[in-house]
Amino acid sequence: MSESDPGLEKEAAQAGKVLPGERDIIALGIIAAALIMFVGHAAAAVPGVLRFIEGNGDGPAAYLASALLLNTALILFGWHRHNELMKEIRSRRKAEEQARELAFTDPLTGSLNRRSIGPEVDRLVAEAKNSGNEHAAVAFVMLDLDHFKQINDLNGHRAGDTLLVTMADRVRDVLPDAACLARLGGDEFACVIPYDGRDAASIDRVACAIISAARQPFEVAGGELAVSLSVGIACSSGLPEACESAAEEMLHMADMAMYHAKKNGRNRYDWFEPKMEHDLRSRAELENGILAGITRGEFVPFYEQQVDIATGELTGFEMLARWNSPNLGLVSPDRFIPVAEELGVIADLSEGVIAQALRDARDWDPRLTLAVNISPVQMRDPWFAQRLLKLMAEANFPPERLEIEITEMCLNENIGLVRSLVTSLKNQGVKVSLDDFGVGYATLAQLRALPFDRIKIDRQFISRLARSEDTASVVSTIASIGEGMNLPVTAEGIENESLRDSLRRIGTFKGQGYFYGRPETAEQVRARLRSEARLAVDGRERLALAGTDLRAAGA
Repeated sequence: MSESDPGLEKEAAQAGKVLPGERDIIALGIIAAALIMFVGHAAAAVPGVLRFIEGNGDGPAAYLASALLLNTALILFGWHRHNELMKEIRSRRKAEEQARELAFTDPLTGSLNRRSIGPEVDRLVAEAKNSGNEHAAVAFVMLDLDHFKQINDLNGHRAGDTLLVTMADRVRDVLPDAACLARLGGDEFACVIPYDGRDAASIDRVACAIISAARQPFEVAGGELAVSLSVGIACSSGLPEACESAAEEMLHMADMAMYHAKKNGRNRYDWFEPKMEHDLRSRAELENGILAGITRGEFVPFYEQQVDIATGELTGFEMLARWNSPNLGLVSPDRFIPVAEELGVIADLSEGVIAQALRDARDWDPRLTLAVNISPVQMRDPWFAQRLLKLMAEANFPPERLEIEITEMCLNENIGLVRSLVTSLKNQGVKVSLDDFGVGYATLAQLRALPFDRIKIDRQFISRLARSEDTASVVSTIASIGEGMNLPVTAEGIENESLRDSLRRIGTFKGQGYFYGRPETAEQVRARLRSEARLAVDGRERLALAGTDLRAAGA
């Protein structure tokens, strides 16, 4: 597999040459002058030496012998200095090559790094364009390990490094010979693969092989770990005409495709499509809007009626968050709550809406309850109960009128923490409901282990009630469980009279759904309750007025 950089190759080709600045002019001058003088002095001295040897004279003059010895010393000195210089040059060259290697190579995995992969991509794309083959293309394959942070957190950074090295080796093993591998940083890798544009399936096969190789368990810290990859692929044939940098553009496209693969379940690959860029921009706008909206108070509570199915009497409201966005209009929670959870701001968002709901519900008839949904993310926070109690204290809202709803998902994450939070809230009078019962993994043992006050049947069961006898049996069973465990049952999603009548025949329920009215704003609820004389504040105002009249009459 080739992992060369053309700039590095050019420098390597020049490595054997000595540049002008690397020559010691003084040493070379000394050696040259000494050699010239040595030749001259030797020419004058040698005849005398020969005559002396033959016995025909006294030998060379003393000054010639001294000059000859001095010339010899100068030659040796110059040669020694020259050798020392060349040794220093070789040492410096080696250090520069090591520095260059560190600058362009990832020291952990031995692959290229983010700095060097760009020129390699540009080179391969240029070669494909200039090859004369209109079908020549280059694929940029982005790899990202799924849940790598959890592996580091649970097993330590040494295990994480081992995983990265193992992953790089496995990816190299399945790449074609002409491909190159780079580690972009963290747990992100990139492969650049020249291929025939008519055979996109060859890249599909490589992507599948990479994903399959990644899933094989590897040994670390005396155990085994298995991970998955999300892969995004971009093709050079999809580059825009006015593209300044093929490398940057392909990295951007492959990154969007990889993000799309993560969003759609991970452990898969996706090719880049122009629609992904639009989706990514929309997502970024949504994230920015949510962050700004929390600060500006754009998230507001709406209220859905909860009614006694048998009598039709209003018993309370469930608070539902809505985003009153200046750009998007009124946004439903199924769109912004998952994003807020991923951004880590769901607690701020939820607590802001709950605080407003507590202030709104404070003025309702004291017999009306307020139910609020709690995110599983919030239930992981050991301080959640204290913060919720603080919100109630600030709003002067009685805890016995509040009912929090948690999903079955919470029970499977940290049952010990959930039990602690639920117990703390119940000790203060707050009621706790198990929401969406029947669609998760809650068991009778968990229902007994946690002090729930109510269970809620998910709307998907209620919507199928009139069409399926099996669904009716499930609802009837849940109703029996509630009755046997002394847990009242609420049915969600009652959309018409037929569903209400079916539930009446099965058992005793509280219900909510569009049959009783759509979610309303705080102002609409207040107007409704005022028309029914069910606003506590109106009652206090009447008592205050009556007291004023009595005092006036007494005067």
